[in-house]
Amino acid sequence: MHRSKLSRSILLALGLVSAGGAIAADAGTADTSSSGSHAAPTQLDAMLVTGTRASNRTQFETLAPVDVFTKQDIQSVDSTDLKDVLAQLVPSFVVQRLPMADGQVFVRPATLRGLSPDQTLVLVNGRRFHRSALLGNRGAQAADLAQIPTSAIKRIEVLRDGASAQYGSDAIAGVINIILEDSPGTEITAGYSQYAQGDGASRDFSARTGWALGDYGSLVLFAESSNSDATSRTRQRPDAIAFQAAHPELQVPNPVQRWGQPELESRRVGFNLKANASDTLELYAFGLYSHSDGVSDFNWRNPDTTTGAYRMTSIFPGWNLRSLYPVGFSPQYGNTQNDLQLVAGLRGEITPKLRWDLSASYGSNAIDYSLDNSINASLGPDSPTAFDLGRLTQTEKNANADFNYEWDVAALSKPINVAFGAEFRQETYQVRAGDPASYAVGRGAAAGLEANSNGAPGFSASQAGQWSQRSKAAYVDMEVPLGERWSIGAAGRYEDFSSFGSTVDGKLSARFAITADVALRGTVSTGFRAPTPAQLNTTSTTQGLDTRTLQIFTSGRLSPSDPLAQLLGAKPLTPEESRTASLGLTWRTDIGLSGSVDVYRITLSDRFSQSASFAIPPGTPNPLGYTSVNYFTNDFDTTTTGVDVVGNYLRDLGAGRMTLTLAYNYNQTRVDNGSTSVATNETQRVLFEDRLPEHKGSFTGSWDVGAWSLMARVRYYGKWTDSTGNATGDIYQQFGAMTFLDLAVGYRINEHHSLRVGADNVFDRYPDEATFQASRGLIYSRNAPYDTDGANVYAQYRLTF
Repeated sequence: MHRSKLSRSILLALGLVSAGGAIAADAGTADTSSSGSHAAPTQLDAMLVTGTRASNRTQFETLAPVDVFTKQDIQSVDSTDLKDVLAQLVPSFVVQRLPMADGQVFVRPATLRGLSPDQTLVLVNGRRFHRSALLGNRGAQAADLAQIPTSAIKRIEVLRDGASAQYGSDAIAGVINIILEDSPGTEITAGYSQYAQGDGASRDFSARTGWALGDYGSLVLFAESSNSDATSRTRQRPDAIAFQAAHPELQVPNPVQRWGQPELESRRVGFNLKANASDTLELYAFGLYSHSDGVSDFNWRNPDTTTGAYRMTSIFPGWNLRSLYPVGFSPQYGNTQNDLQLVAGLRGEITPKLRWDLSASYGSNAIDYSLDNSINASLGPDSPTAFDLGRLTQTEKNANADFNYEWDVAALSKPINVAFGAEFRQETYQVRAGDPASYAVGRGAAAGLEANSNGAPGFSASQAGQWSQRSKAAYVDMEVPLGERWSIGAAGRYEDFSSFGSTVDGKLSARFAITADVALRGTVSTGFRAPTPAQLNTTSTTQGLDTRTLQIFTSGRLSPSDPLAQLLGAKPLTPEESRTASLGLTWRTDIGLSGSVDVYRITLSDRFSQSASFAIPPGTPNPLGYTSVNYFTNDFDTTTTGVDVVGNYLRDLGAGRMTLTLAYNYNQTRVDNGSTSVATNETQRVLFEDRLPEHKGSFTGSWDVGAWSLMARVRYYGKWTDSTGNATGDIYQQFGAMTFLDLAVGYRINEHHSLRVGADNVFDRYPDEATFQASRGLIYSRNAPYDTDGANVYAQYRLTF
């Protein structure tokens, strides 16, 4: 076989047969001549690799909705954080900033179709990307898209459909497949941005270079650096104003604590390799490594009211914390991450109709936490002021054996595509204890001085450990063309987990071409998300501030296997189960207008969450001083209904080319039953139903004319509800709809050099103020589904050769 023929066969067919996902194929324009269509090329004509294992599917021909975002789409968003990029491009994708929310400040939760962050599967080059080591507030443990360098991406494919039968655990809301750049050439980019209020400056640099290895393949190397200053949208706390008035001899900082984005430095490097070992064998490999350091503020401790830290006792005669922190203190929370993903594989063919793919991957995310400007008051004068809080590590190993067979059937004009294979996966979670002082209960605790590092207790020796879970799976996936108009698909997957047993999931799909350019499509499927070793085994401790009393309270989240949790009703965790149905209409025209409308319904049972909080029973040992405790549980059932509308219009305008894109999502989630629907846990019901906007959309227009390119984007977010927790209950506030305008202009100096300047949120719009948080100095809700820092202005220079 000639090498070019092998390359086309492998890249457009063999790469589509991974049990962990589909491998990248080169994007291009579909050949529609066989269908008799003479429609002009549209954005629905890009070749796809996600959601199908057939080698000839375009976006228009898929049996389920898939969004495709090119390098130009990605570069139109001024951010090196992939979560921010997707939030502007994908209508049902929402990401929050969450200032002063412990580890979620740095690993921000992102949701697709309003579901949990870990109910969306993330792939890179079609291979499963590992989870973050962080468990979010509601127990979600998802992949951290921020670890993937945006400058290394060739395109992104987002499958908006349940796909567990094809890809395994987590693919309930959909699949995000990141395709890395594999083309020769060099691109260097330098950018600078800053908010209109003068803070949050970001300095970004990226470099990518690729070589063609003769006729044998390609190698691409990339590196990316980002350095972002903190932002602050804060007023002085009322109690800090009162403290200053009561102590005029002191100089109290204004503000005493900062609400905003953290200070963050990130470095990312990687490679992408494809090489033909022979005429019928190809080697591929890629790797990503990321390192980041960040610092965020915690709540201010008032010397006059924080009695648990500033109390004078006979146990430490003469020791007074005021001598160290006379104007109080705001602990500084540090986060250091190291993230690694390595994949290698071989693929080839037994016959031109039967191809194989063997691969292995290793992924790891390690997070080290630290706390400065703090104290363990129970240790008195022996306490340090800086603490190592410990480390969380998530490690995943995957092995895949995949096959793809084109089965010729005499009664059919085209072959049936049959994919089948097996997967083995192992997840390991590790907790390393922090400094003993970070979790010590000193002798001052007997006199009421608070134990643990104040702000974030370290992981104790009893919390430390290592836990693993193994799974093995087998799958089959078929696509059958029934003449020129009908095509159907069926997929089934069996997966067995060492922690809880096995699950079987299936998917049926169908597509009917009403005309050559209009088609109906629909799917029904079942899905699941397996609990992780971290969710099954770990415990954590957090501290919060009651916004009414301004007193610190300590909450514990226990493992379901913890004896105290079992005493309070905890039971072993089981997988979340889903049933999804969707129906859509997709079209394209010869005037450049294309689009789709898809309605969907997702029912989820045994959804994973934290239980209601329980007071510690009298007489129960409580060495960590918990105010309350909860535990992870299969808590409730929900139904999510929605509609996605996507439209594109491409046409020549004057001497240039105009593109208009509409993307809209309506998404509603309702709690059907479970403990979250009762008054004892009303907060959880409100959060799952109303915490995100039901309406989200964008309208983007771009015009490329000569050396100039102009872009305008309007972003819309519907109303949503927020809450804040207190020791005695919860407070709710509804926020209205918001609309933002983004503008950008680019100029191509010559074939190598280009400039781009722009602004997000041009009119410097802010949402309603969060009145329930005013006592803490916060102005805008930290849980907002959009950036609340105002207008952001940026400039970017790009060199290509």
